[in-house]
Amino acid sequence: MTKKLLLIDGNSLAFRAFYAMYNQLDRMISHKGLHTNALVAFNNFLDQIVDPMMPDLALVAWDAASGKETFRGELFAEYKDGRSKAPSEFKEQFPYLREMVALHGLRNYEQAGLEADDIIGTFSRMGEKAGYEVTIVTGDQDLTQLATDNITVNVTKKGVTEIESYTPDYIMEKFGLTPLQIIEKKALTGDTSDNYPGVTKVGEKTALKLLNDYHDIDNLYRNIDYMKQSKLKENLINDKDSAYMAKQLAEIKTDAVLELALDEIEFRGIDFDKLVDFYQEIDFKKQLAKIKALQKSGQLTSNKEDAEEIINVTVLGENHLDILETLTGKLTVHIELAGSNYHTDEMIGFVIGNDEVGYFGSRDTKLLQHETLKSIIEDNSITKNVFNVKEQLILFKRLGINLVGVNFDFLLVAYLLDTTDNDNELATLAQRFDVYLSSDEDFYGKGTKFLIPSDDSVLLQHLAHKADTIMKVEEPAITALKLHQQTHLYTEIELPLAHVLANMEYEGIKINQEKLLSIGNSLEKRITEIESKIYEESGEKFNINSPKQLGILLFEKMGLPVIKKTKTGYSTAVGVLEKLADESPIVEHILEYRQLAKIKSTYVVGLLSVVNKNDSKIHTRFLQTLTQTGRLSSVDPNLQNIPMRSEDGRQIRKAFVPSQKDWQIFGADYSQIELRVLAHITGDENMQRAFKNGEDIHAETARAVFGLSDDAIIDSQMRRTAKAVNFGIVYGISDFGLANNLGISRFEAKRFIDTYFKEFPKIHEWMSEIKASAHEQGYVETIAKRRRYLPDIQSKNFNLRSFAERTAMNSPIQGSAADIIKIAMIKVAEALRLNGMSARMLLQVHDELIFEAPKAEINLLKEIVTSVMDSAVALDVPLQVDSHFGNTWYDAK
Repeated sequence: MTKKLLLIDGNSLAFRAFYAMYNQLDRMISHKGLHTNALVAFNNFLDQIVDPMMPDLALVAWDAASGKETFRGELFAEYKDGRSKAPSEFKEQFPYLREMVALHGLRNYEQAGLEADDIIGTFSRMGEKAGYEVTIVTGDQDLTQLATDNITVNVTKKGVTEIESYTPDYIMEKFGLTPLQIIEKKALTGDTSDNYPGVTKVGEKTALKLLNDYHDIDNLYRNIDYMKQSKLKENLINDKDSAYMAKQLAEIKTDAVLELALDEIEFRGIDFDKLVDFYQEIDFKKQLAKIKALQKSGQLTSNKEDAEEIINVTVLGENHLDILETLTGKLTVHIELAGSNYHTDEMIGFVIGNDEVGYFGSRDTKLLQHETLKSIIEDNSITKNVFNVKEQLILFKRLGINLVGVNFDFLLVAYLLDTTDNDNELATLAQRFDVYLSSDEDFYGKGTKFLIPSDDSVLLQHLAHKADTIMKVEEPAITALKLHQQTHLYTEIELPLAHVLANMEYEGIKINQEKLLSIGNSLEKRITEIESKIYEESGEKFNINSPKQLGILLFEKMGLPVIKKTKTGYSTAVGVLEKLADESPIVEHILEYRQLAKIKSTYVVGLLSVVNKNDSKIHTRFLQTLTQTGRLSSVDPNLQNIPMRSEDGRQIRKAFVPSQKDWQIFGADYSQIELRVLAHITGDENMQRAFKNGEDIHAETARAVFGLSDDAIIDSQMRRTAKAVNFGIVYGISDFGLANNLGISRFEAKRFIDTYFKEFPKIHEWMSEIKASAHEQGYVETIAKRRRYLPDIQSKNFNLRSFAERTAMNSPIQGSAADIIKIAMIKVAEALRLNGMSARMLLQVHDELIFEAPKAEINLLKEIVTSVMDSAVALDVPLQVDSHFGNTWYDAK
């Protein structure tokens, strides 16, 4: 077997690693304040490129000092002059980079008087002579000069994990040069990055032509007299000394006297135990979880006492379910899904049990329908632990089973503990509590590599690990919840809400597909008509959906003023076109074309593609653990985003109909809930008085900012301005932002904001207090104690810090409004049950709830829903609910 030698250009790759994730510099900071962006990228390189190679010998070479302290500095005093100093955020990571290298089993090496290139060059030739297959990894193409039949130079392209392999054949194919001619090329062109000149006005193209004709500079200068007279010849003659000096500077030493022998750089393998401690120090959570999971599963041995054995799971069959009679106490139940959409994706197995009695499972999820298992699932006295209770509820519903007795949902608890670090992955969430298992991505693969193991024992062992993990994290997670004073938020809001949402999703909302097709046909007809008008006004046919073709037409052929340019040409974004609307009728047509085309593709074609064939309904998924404010999100499809502002968009709602004859759609929504929450939280008497007196808050604000009397008539423009100020204040808007929104001067916008704060002084006071609190605590809370952590609140980057401060002001408002609608949903669902009503809650669209009910129940439904929503939470100002109903969702608004 061929022996392998791996040589890595440390400085080059570290530099690339730092800038590969430079845009995340202020986000990647450890709990000790260490920037870790270069460490993250370099670790990815080691994991993805180095570790799989399993070399026999391996070394990472580093520059001992600046290039000036080498023979090159003596040869040319300005060598590498002009390079900017390495940022302090980069330099502070260097000691950790070297430690990371050592823990991955590679030798770090530097030597006074040599650059890393020379160390690599010399070791590469030593290795080749000793019979090794040599691989060099660098971010610097200069090292490609070292390539031979036995030495491959891998140059990183994007970041540090995508590489391009340079062999002599590849170099000839790409440049038309041999590896050694790369030195000759640098002799002619010089190197701006290393700051040494070559021959005046000789660039890459000219150098390649000269080398093609003369092979090297020795032969070039031997034949210089035979060249015809030209400026090039003159420059070559004048800069001969410069060319030969450049060649010396460019040539990597391959015969340096090294203080380290080749056989002393043996690859030692990864020291996983010490790497765990290292990852803990720099907060590498995912890498830490991966190692711990491998140790736990027995795939890695560990010297530490906490290494755990493989969890055994008993495979169940229909003929020996009596073994389950041994199950007592608290259980974990888990159905595994091959995908993310639990309404449609395949169920591939299940597991049930606890760490005392053991775990039991099968690939055959239909076994759960057997009376023995079903009775356990439907026994409310047997408490269950799960991960993602809403998913599990619906999966059991698909099997005709009612999952009850769920006490602990780790996904919900983890989300409440930290909404900023929640990826919905059991493996990464569990490692917060020092519990580790293989992630689904590591176990199944990702994308096209996704593969469900054919071996039952392998799959069920993974599920047993999941179940065991859910059991182990319960105690520390619930303890953390108590410390955060969030137990009631979990037990009284999020957990019961998950049951409400599961029922809503499973029920679904019916679609009149014929109506939706009719709307689509009508849209298509109008789109065709507008298309014809656009072609008529442009005088030619072109691809309206191509920004490039549209840009050329509008700004070059039609001569419209250029508002904004992008890297690829002219910007034709909506904001740009809206500013050009008065310049030409074609712009209005293009805007209308885009709007109608989007409605048709997203809300006609898109919705029709997800209608369930069995019940003609759409079953959306409400994401309960996604947003940092606590608001729900709707996906697959997003039913919270059906257009409301345009009549064309609103037409889509005509296709949403009741599921039964003589039923209607009913809707109820909170009026100005965020401003009411603002009045409550800030305690501002003036704003509270307006709400208590049932006044129009936007009209009252208009009178304040425009300095009008209490009985002054407010026109629509004034009210629009006041509305923008009201909601802008909630989002921490600046005078610049408000001026831009309203099309007024910054002076006028500032006057509006200043007047607003004089009228509502407690609001301004609260905004200052909440920002100060966020800086001190690192988080803000809603009225229900929902926390939002703000990792950028102390950032040195002004933009990141300012955004975090605006978030600190907005999150308690938005989050409290989310708390209120969630509480209302739980109470409404209970009220419908207690009153024995047939009405069903179908959708939540931010501040609005949508129901379907028999016509005979509508009046009672209105009474119950408005009463419950009005009193869902006691605020210092009254909540107000508006309701509406009709034969379709469109009619109910």
